[in-house]
Amino acid sequence: MKRFGYLYEEVCSIENLTEAHKRASKGKGHYREVKMINATPEKFLSQLREMLLNQTFKNSPYTRMFRNEYGKMREISKLPYFPDRIIHHAIMNVMEPIWISHFINDTWASIKGRGVHKGVRRIKAAMSDQKGTRFCLKMDVRKFYPSVDNTIMKVIIRQRVKDDRLLWLIDEIIDSSIGLPIGNYLSQFLANLYLSDMDHWIKEHLSVKYYFRYCDDMVLLLKSKRELHKYRRLIDQYLSERLNLQLKGDWQVFPVDARGIDFLGYRFFHGYTLVRKSIVSRFKQKHKSNKVASIPAYWGWFKWADTNNLIKRYGVNYG
Repeated sequence: MKRFGYLYEEVCSIENLTEAHKRASKGKGHYREVKMINATPEKFLSQLREMLLNQTFKNSPYTRMFRNEYGKMREISKLPYFPDRIIHHAIMNVMEPIWISHFINDTWASIKGRGVHKGVRRIKAAMSDQKGTRFCLKMDVRKFYPSVDNTIMKVIIRQRVKDDRLLWLIDEIIDSSIGLPIGNYLSQFLANLYLSDMDHWIKEHLSVKYYFRYCDDMVLLLKSKRELHKYRRLIDQYLSERLNLQLKGDWQVFPVDARGIDFLGYRFFHGYTLVRKSIVSRFKQKHKSNKVASIPAYWGWFKWADTNNLIKRYGVNYG
């Protein structure tokens, strides 16, 4: 596996920090910190560059809050815009193409140019092999983000990076919290990276053709229920021994045509695809309460599924 050096100067360059500020501030022009930096960008970005070159940067304290996401309470961690969030973008500007090159095609969370609907297309294509996708194993990792092992995370990063100063910077961010803080821009990508070797192991060592992952949600499709049970045990062992993680106990092996695969906001069957019931319910509530501005956001979901009845009943169009 190729390891990359001489990256830190690129991360610290004024050009990269300017681009990082531009990306980090997208949609946040009303933030007080963004307005402050926009008033004299040369001043603040030069300060940030000196902080990085002198290696005096210290990860700022987190502001912790809880958010209800579809009935599930999540702890969200927030960092100041300056210097932390700009630095996260500066790292990702340089490291993203290097890390993405190691990802399998069938992982989609928080990766530019992929996203949910590319995943939908890939799963639909797999489902055309009805014999090879008769049964599904669906599983996810128990408390994935907070359970990521910092030491293992740093070992994984060193598989691709040999620049000592960049490793110092990334280590400073990793060691600022136990596990990966939900809400950190960098955490989304490190989560993918943490499971990337396992993805290759499943595809190449276990030779599972139809394997899909979105963050820590995983789907395997095969013609044999017995094989899926065997692979579930092997994957559980891999997670435990190599990544210090555990599968949640609610994993399922089931025939696809009996219930469909609930994944990526859809339910996939052989021959047709439905939008997840909870998404349709939220759409109906918005429609009933005449929240017209919210309704177009659902069109992107509906156009990838078999929703003719829904379209006829509610007059949905895709714009």
